[in-house]
Amino acid sequence: MAELEGLEFGKSDFVLLDEVTMEQFMENLKLRFEKGRIYTFIGEVVVSVNPYRQMDIYGKDNIDAYRGRELYENPPHLYAVSDAAYKAMKRRAKDTCIVISGESGAGKTEASKYIMQYIAAITNPSQRAEVESVKNVLLKSNCVLEAFGNAKTNRNDNSSRFGKYMDINFNFNGDPTGGHINNYLLEKSRVVQQQDGERNFHSFYQLLRGGSEETLQSFHLHNDPAEYVYTREGATSNNDRSSHRAVMSALEVIGFSKEEITSIYQILASILLLGNVQFESDGESVQIVGLEAVNHISELTATDPESVSKTLLYRTVATGGGEVIEKGHTEQQACFGRDAFAKALYERLFGWIVGRINSVIEVKDYNPVLHGKNTVIGVLDIYGFEIFDNNSFEQFCINYCNEKLQQLFIELILRQEQGEYQREGITWQHIDYFNNQIIVDLVEQPHKGIISILDEACLTVGNVTDTVCLDSMDTKLAQHPHYTSRKLSPTDKTMEFQKHFRIRHYAGDVTYSVEGFLDKNKDLLFQDFKRLMFNSADPVLKEMWPDGQLSITEVTKRPLTAATLFKNSIVALVDKLACKEPYYVRCIKPNEMKSPVLFDDARCQHQVAYLGLLENVMVRRAGFAYRQPYARFLQRYKMTCEYTWPNHLMASDREAVEAIVTQHGFQDDVAYGHTKLFVRTPRSLFTLEQERAALIPILVLFLQKVWRGALARMRCQRMRAIYAIMGCYKRYKVKAHFWEVERRFANVRTMADYGKSVEWPTPPAALSQFHNNTVMLHRRWWARQIVKNIPPSDMLEVRAKVAALTALSGERKDWGVSRAWERDYLANTNSAFIRVSKELRNKDEYSQVLFSGFCRKVNRFNKSTDRGVLVTDKYVYKLEPKKQYKVLKRLPLDAFTGLSVTSGIDQMLALHTSSEDDVLLCLQRGELCPNQDRVGELVGVLVDHFTRSVPHQHAGFLFTLQPQTQSVSQGHGGPRHVVRRHSGFNSVHVSPAALTLLD
Repeated sequence: MAELEGLEFGKSDFVLLDEVTMEQFMENLKLRFEKGRIYTFIGEVVVSVNPYRQMDIYGKDNIDAYRGRELYENPPHLYAVSDAAYKAMKRRAKDTCIVISGESGAGKTEASKYIMQYIAAITNPSQRAEVESVKNVLLKSNCVLEAFGNAKTNRNDNSSRFGKYMDINFNFNGDPTGGHINNYLLEKSRVVQQQDGERNFHSFYQLLRGGSEETLQSFHLHNDPAEYVYTREGATSNNDRSSHRAVMSALEVIGFSKEEITSIYQILASILLLGNVQFESDGESVQIVGLEAVNHISELTATDPESVSKTLLYRTVATGGGEVIEKGHTEQQACFGRDAFAKALYERLFGWIVGRINSVIEVKDYNPVLHGKNTVIGVLDIYGFEIFDNNSFEQFCINYCNEKLQQLFIELILRQEQGEYQREGITWQHIDYFNNQIIVDLVEQPHKGIISILDEACLTVGNVTDTVCLDSMDTKLAQHPHYTSRKLSPTDKTMEFQKHFRIRHYAGDVTYSVEGFLDKNKDLLFQDFKRLMFNSADPVLKEMWPDGQLSITEVTKRPLTAATLFKNSIVALVDKLACKEPYYVRCIKPNEMKSPVLFDDARCQHQVAYLGLLENVMVRRAGFAYRQPYARFLQRYKMTCEYTWPNHLMASDREAVEAIVTQHGFQDDVAYGHTKLFVRTPRSLFTLEQERAALIPILVLFLQKVWRGALARMRCQRMRAIYAIMGCYKRYKVKAHFWEVERRFANVRTMADYGKSVEWPTPPAALSQFHNNTVMLHRRWWARQIVKNIPPSDMLEVRAKVAALTALSGERKDWGVSRAWERDYLANTNSAFIRVSKELRNKDEYSQVLFSGFCRKVNRFNKSTDRGVLVTDKYVYKLEPKKQYKVLKRLPLDAFTGLSVTSGIDQMLALHTSSEDDVLLCLQRGELCPNQDRVGELVGVLVDHFTRSVPHQHAGFLFTLQPQTQSVSQGHGGPRHVVRRHSGFNSVHVSPAALTLLD
C-alpha cells in the first residue's frame, strides 16, 4: 500500500530519494508534513514529525490494517514499526526494543502511548482474563506516570521530566505476561522552582483542581494553585479535572488500595503545605512563622507536630566522641532543608509508585521449562535533548543521556553495519559520519570527565563552591575541543565569568550555569528528615524511607552522587538496549510555536543533521535490509525449495541457500558474505515469507497425519494388550473368589454357628449377583440347620419371635426376644383365671390361648383402670381381675384389622377394629421382672396367627410402628380423640397425647 500514496505526498521512504542531499531530504519532509503525512520511513526507522493536532490515523481499522503486514505493504506509521518489532520477537524468539528519541516536544511520549496501544490491541486473541489484566495495567501505568512525572515546559505542554524504559514480557504464544518499568532522573528540582511560564508536575494541579471539596478540606487545601508557593507560577489547564479522574481510575485498575491512594495524595498535600512554611530570625534563633501549616503537615504525614518543627529548625549531629548535639539552622539553611525535604518526598513518592506498579506487572515464578521462552519488547521513552535560556544540572544530565543514545544509534546503525559489511567481504563504499564518542568521554571519562570532577569537588573537605568546581573543569578540560568557558574564551560575551561553561553537543552548543551543580550533585538530605518519615504511622511513608531506621551515631558509607548514579543507570540502559534488536522512532519538532501548520526549515534541518538521518539514509540505501547466517536462513526457508527439503545433500549450507535464492529468482537482490546472506530489499524476504506461510499448513497437516496414524496404531496395540490383560485378570479374579469362598467355608458344617460368623470375601463386579444368590443360599441352609435342632414344643415360640422380628424390622430396641415367652401369664399366676378360662373354652369353643396378661385401660375421659386381657384364636376378652375375672367385653378376633405400637420401651399398643372402636391399652410388666417387655410377644403371637392360620381372611391386617416422642400436647377426650383413622387401609397413628396417658 505504500506505493498507493500518490506523488503529491512525496516519497514514503527517504531511501527512494533521487539524490541523497539535505535539500531533497528537507523538501520531502516538509511536503509530507504539509499533506498530513507525519510518518516517513528510512528503511525500518520511522521519522515522526509532531503534528500538534489530533489525527484520525490510530483507530481500530488502522490497527487491523497493519496487523501482521510487512513494512512496505502499508504507508509509514508507528504501527508498522511496532508490528515489525513484535513479529521479529515472535518469529525468531529474539528480544527487541523500540527506541524513541528526539527533542523535548517532538512527540516521544505520544509515540510511546500509540506503540503500547498497538501491542495491546494485537495480542491475546483468545481473550484470556489474566493477559487482559496485564495489558490493562501496562496501559494504565502510562496515565499514572504521566501525572506524576510530566510537566508543562515552555517547549512542551506534556514534557516527560523523567526517563522511562519499559520491558514487556511475552510468552511463547506472543501474549504479554508482565513487564518492568525503569525510571531515570526525575527532575525533582521542579517541585520547588520552575522557570517563568512553566508548571510544576501535573499531579499537584490535578489534585487542586480535580479533587472534591471534601477531599481538599480533609487535606487542608484550597483549589487555587496560586495560594501555594510551589504551584503559583504555573497556570491551570482545562483538562486537570478530567485527568485527575482518569488517574484515580487508573490507580484502582492497577491495584492500589484506597488507603494507598489516600496516602499518595496526602503526601502531595503535605508537600504543598511544606512550601508555604516560612521562617523568621530574631538574630539568635530561627522560628517558624505560624504553626498551623506544621500541624497540618504533621496530620497528613502521621507524625508528631513537635518532631516536624524540630526537624525543620534543627539538625542533629554526632561528634567524634559519640556525643549527639543539636545545631540550629540559619534562616537560609532552614529554607534549604525545607525545599530539600519537599524534593525528596516527591522523589521517594514517585519511586514508590513505580515500584508498586512493578510489583503488579512483574512476571513471578516463571519457569522456562514449563512456560516456554520468555521474550521481551522494550519501549524507551526518555527526555529529549534540551536547550533552555538557563540550563542547569538537570539539563546537563538529560543531554548526556541523549549523547549516550545517539552513540548507541551510531554503534548499531552506522558503525556496526558498515563494519559487518567489511567483515563479511561485501563490497562497500564507506560513509563518513560524526562519532560523538568524544563528547561522551568528555562527560563520563574516569578522572578526567565532568562527572568525575564534580564528584571530586563534592568529596573535597572545606568550602568548595560551584565557582571553584568550574575553575577545576577549566584547568583539566582546557584543551578539549568540545568544552569552553568565559575564562577559556574571554571574547565570548554570551557567557559570564565564574558562572557558565559550554559543551559542543552533537545536537548543538549548550551553555550551562554552574550555579547549584554541587548541591544538586550531592543531593544531601538531613538524616533527621529520614528518621522523621521512617517513624511515621503511615505504612506507605514508612516503606519509602527505610534508611531512616539508622540512628545518628551509626556510620554509613557515603552515598554515590546524583550524577554518578545517573551515569551508572544510563550505562546499564544502553547495555540492555544493545543486546536487543533495535527499532527506531526519530521524532522531529517542526516549530517552537506548537503550530500545526508551521514548518521551520532551519529548526528541522538542524534536528535532521544532529540525529544523523541523512547518514542513515545513505547507509540504508547502499546497504541491505536483511542479513542472516546461512544455517538460520536455511532452517527457516528450506521447505520452499525442492532441493533443500527436508535435508539437502550439498557440500555446504551456503550452496543450499544459493539453491533457494536461484529457484525464486532473487540472484540480483542478494549478496553472499563469508557467514551470512544479505538481502537488499524487504520485498524479496516478504515473498519468501508468503511462500513459507502457504507451505506451513501443508507440512503441518502432513506431520499431523503421520503422527495421528502413529498414535492410532499405538493406541490400538495398547487397547489390545489392555483387553488381553483384562480378560486374564477377570478370569483370575473369578477363580480367586471361588477359591477364597471354598477356603473360608470348607468347615462350616462342624462350626458351632454353621459359618454365620465367617466374613464373605468381596466379590468382583462380574460376580455381584452370583455372590448375592450364594449368600442367600447359605443363609437358608444355616436357618435349616438351626431349625431342625429345635424341639417341636419350642417351635410355636420360635415362630412367634420370627414373626415379631419381621414385623418390628429392628425399630423397637427391646421386644423380649432374649426371654422365654409364656403367653398365658394369667393362667400361671391365678387359679381363678384358670377356672374362667375353662368355662370360656367350653362356651366359645376356642382351641388356643394366644396371649393373656394384666393391662391398664384408658377411656375417653382419660381415666385408667386395671384390667385383664385374654386373646384366643377366636375372641379377645376384657376381664375384671377384681371380680373373679368377670368378662366385661368380648370381641371377635376377626373384627380387628390392625395393631399399632411405639418404637420406645413403653408397653402401649392400639388394637384397631373395622367399627372404628379402637382399643388402647398398656400391658403390665411382670412383678419379678419390672423391665420385662410383653408388647413384642403380643405382636409376634398375633402376626404369626394371622399370617399362618388364616392368611386368606386377614390379608389386609396392618401393623403400624409409631416413633416415640417426648413432646406433650394438651388433648382432651377419650381414646376416640387421640386415634386418627386413615381411609382405605384401616391403619392408625397415635398422637403424643395418647403416649403421655398410657406411658
